[in-house]
Amino acid sequence: MSQSTVIAVILLLDGLSIVTGGLIAFGHRPAPAFASPFNLAATLFLVALAAMLIIRARWGYTIPALSQAMRQAGETGLALLLALAAFLVICVFAETDVVPVRNWAGLWFICGWLGCICTRAAAALLITRWRKAGRLARRTVVVGGGDIAEDLIARLDRTAGEAIQILGMFDDRDKLRSPEKIGRYVKLGRFDDLVAFCREQRVDLLIIALPLGAEERILLLLKKLWVLPVDVRISALGSKLKLRARSYNYIGDVPFLPLFDKPMSDWSVALKGIEDRVISAMALVILSPLLAAIALAVKLTSPGPVFFRQARYGFNNERIDVLKFRSMYTDMSDFTAAKQVTRDDPRVTRVGRFLRRSSLDELPQLINVLRGELSLVGPRPHALQAHADGHIYDQVVEGYFARHKVKPGITGWAQVSGWRGETDTVEKIEQRVAHDLFYIENWSLLFDLRILIQTPLSLVTTKNAY
Repeated sequence: MSQSTVIAVILLLDGLSIVTGGLIAFGHRPAPAFASPFNLAATLFLVALAAMLIIRARWGYTIPALSQAMRQAGETGLALLLALAAFLVICVFAETDVVPVRNWAGLWFICGWLGCICTRAAAALLITRWRKAGRLARRTVVVGGGDIAEDLIARLDRTAGEAIQILGMFDDRDKLRSPEKIGRYVKLGRFDDLVAFCREQRVDLLIIALPLGAEERILLLLKKLWVLPVDVRISALGSKLKLRARSYNYIGDVPFLPLFDKPMSDWSVALKGIEDRVISAMALVILSPLLAAIALAVKLTSPGPVFFRQARYGFNNERIDVLKFRSMYTDMSDFTAAKQVTRDDPRVTRVGRFLRRSSLDELPQLINVLRGELSLVGPRPHALQAHADGHIYDQVVEGYFARHKVKPGITGWAQVSGWRGETDTVEKIEQRVAHDLFYIENWSLLFDLRILIQTPLSLVTTKNAY
């Protein structure tokens, strides 16, 4: 079970509890001066957002924290109290009428807090049950063998509890130096097998159990692993290198040195998932007349289906079927993107030419976002056989697959920065990948909103697909 999904659900329930508590309080003690629906909605949203940010700042949205119901009751109460107090203080400094809010703030606190307590109590019960069943364990592989790996695994088995699930080991050394089995764990392959295994088995954590002096082997591993959306740690168990305690991460009582982290924390993945679902659902409702009109135009002007489905690389190199409005004649459709579309391409229909130039053919991908296959913002998903200068993209740019460490998006930093449209040269795909990696390393909710706001302008000022 995905930890980020659990956190996303708790986030939504917290927000719902606080907003519902505010509505109950307002309904019980309505204030005539506060009758504007916009003012009420803004107040409910801002206080709920502030409370959740305070909880997050106090590490309340982590699986260990969520399993402690009593502590979370205190944390949510403190967060809501601080959020309400901050809102009232801001109203005073902004010289707005604070009296209407003050009249029902106390009741709002009680109703909202009770809702959060009920949510957290149920969550703690379920999370405790799931942790004991191993459903929230981080899927882990150990790289290395011999005595170092044996000591590490034995210590983790004793102290890590249900935090991790060790799937097995990988090592390049022969049977004499690295046995095929340690306890109940078997050797799964060599270093060259690591990337494929981690992708297929959705590995969360990779532990390197090699001596720190084995620099060449560690560097070789890191060069392979940096394209993966996994946390990479090197065991410091028995190491003579002594650092300050806060330099280490701990699993059970085993110290680890962090090498790579996933590009987005569970909190960030949860927040981005909520952003995607809410905005895409609203967009589909608002744009439904336009979507219906485009579908009718595609159907009436050329025979064949309204939608075109094309296999593309998604998160972690998984293949997804991306939806688009069909812009080519059915018998000329290119499902693998083996040949890029060019100006006045005879394969493109008259309506399709307009849709491609305006990027309206991409709108059905909102359905992909709602299904969780795409994000609103992220690296654009490329077709499997897409190429530049006669070469497949991953043959042109080293580390190309690192852009798949997050979900691909309908729009992205590369697109609003002028690198959209045809990728017929090596420079164009290199620039796209560079912008994608910059986005991944610098993600924030505000960065996403900036890209979403810039996207309509970029459609007008930048050359689109033919």
